[in-house]
Amino acid sequence: MSRVAYVNGRYVPFADASVHVEDRGFQFADGVYEVWSVRGGRLNDADGHFDRLDRSLGELAIDPPMSRGALKVVLKETIRRNRIRDGLLYLQVTRGQPSLRQRPRDSTFPDPWTPPSVVATARSVSAAGAEARAEQGVAVITTPETRWARCDIKTVGLLPNLLAKQKAKDAGATEAWFVDDLGLVTEGASSNAWIVDKDGVLRTRDTQANILRGITRKTLLGVMAGEGLKVEERPFSLDEAKQAKEAFITGAGTLVLPVVSIDGAPVGDGKVGPVAKRLRRLYIEEARRTAI
Repeated sequence: MSRVAYVNGRYVPFADASVHVEDRGFQFADGVYEVWSVRGGRLNDADGHFDRLDRSLGELAIDPPMSRGALKVVLKETIRRNRIRDGLLYLQVTRGQPSLRQRPRDSTFPDPWTPPSVVATARSVSAAGAEARAEQGVAVITTPETRWARCDIKTVGLLPNLLAKQKAKDAGATEAWFVDDLGLVTEGASSNAWIVDKDGVLRTRDTQANILRGITRKTLLGVMAGEGLKVEERPFSLDEAKQAKEAFITGAGTLVLPVVSIDGAPVGDGKVGPVAKRLRRLYIEEARRTAI
């Protein structure tokens, strides 16, 4: 079956999906995005992602393209038309295409009545493959923090993240962790970073720092609270990460994914630890319970 994309009010064959050359997303990366994991044909952490989408749009002064209820219908229909059981759903909203009477590629905002552009796509992911990777754990490398000071907004301007991801791939790793000028880990190129420190305390960077407010991260914090686990939202250094008992990353594309090496050095004994394994199971149970 060929894939289908939603583009500005129409469901079209994936190969024919396009936006205008003057679209602000293409010209200026003037837009935001969200990614939902899909399990059993349903959206995980749905409201958290919708809430963050609303916040990102508000921070960039882009009007919501439609009501939340209407957007849910669009996204669920995109999943249905692509026959996705387990996978990822991607949504991008940009400031849109200015009218032809306006000056092309103008840095200032277009007329306020310019409708946003909306694109949604979905693809399958092998659930068995994801679980096999979680059983083995993954490697991360580190890279200097080079991003702008508003990483809390989920914008489509991702060039530093892409360069970090390629650096990780070239090194045979899955993810890259950004490290700031103080030697502290901020987050991954497409995930939040966690450790179980040498004292057995779960730690991740607080969201007052320049990091994305991960939705998987937020749900997992709730799971941890329900389990009575000790967690601290405070920075950890690269040295602390390398001395940790365990490490893992969280995100819509990874869920809870154990990390077994950092910059080639093993984390703990270099194997998937019991805490990360348990948290992955608990997160998946919670996601299934609340999916829509």
